[in-house]
Amino acid sequence: MQTLAIGDPLPSFAGLKDTAGKIRSREDFREARVLVVVFSCNHCPYVQAYEDRMIAFQDAYAGRGVQLVAINANDTTNYPEDDYAGMVKRAAMKNFNFPYLRDEDQQVAETFGATHTPEFFVFAAPSTGATMSLRYHGKMDDKYDDPAGVKHHYLRDAVEAMLAGRPVAEPETHSIGCTIKWRA
Repeated sequence: MQTLAIGDPLPSFAGLKDTAGKIRSREDFREARVLVVVFSCNHCPYVQAYEDRMIAFQDAYAGRGVQLVAINANDTTNYPEDDYAGMVKRAAMKNFNFPYLRDEDQQVAETFGATHTPEFFVFAAPSTGATMSLRYHGKMDDKYDDPAGVKHHYLRDAVEAMLAGRPVAEPETHSIGCTIKWRA
């Protein structure tokens, strides 16, 4: 499995159920100026440490045309807490302000080359009318366990550059978190 490279187009995806029961596809997010796809799950302590920051990020950027979408691809045979019912419960408990989608057959995670939760893939069009392409890939910031101690806001800085039409200064960082739980 190969991870998307900077400059690769946004892959197509379809048939993913969100926690409201709606079936979603890439087309549902075509109006976004910047699309942030984060591979996530329910049980990972790294994801749990970032959930409030993900909610705050969406709050801060929604009015500027940025859409965050979380996708859970984890195997549920060995990790039953990551099943769809658990997703619905987690989204309600945390009051997610972004879609949380289930990648049941793990095809979307495989297409993206995702390896961790949380792992962020950020897409934007380099110019009006152009195809969205990968402009940032990696982690949200440099302190998963200490929000007050964050020194580098990688995701925020990348999105700010995209919104301003500038190149992303640091387009890739190493994702930190739990590995995606693949089916046997």
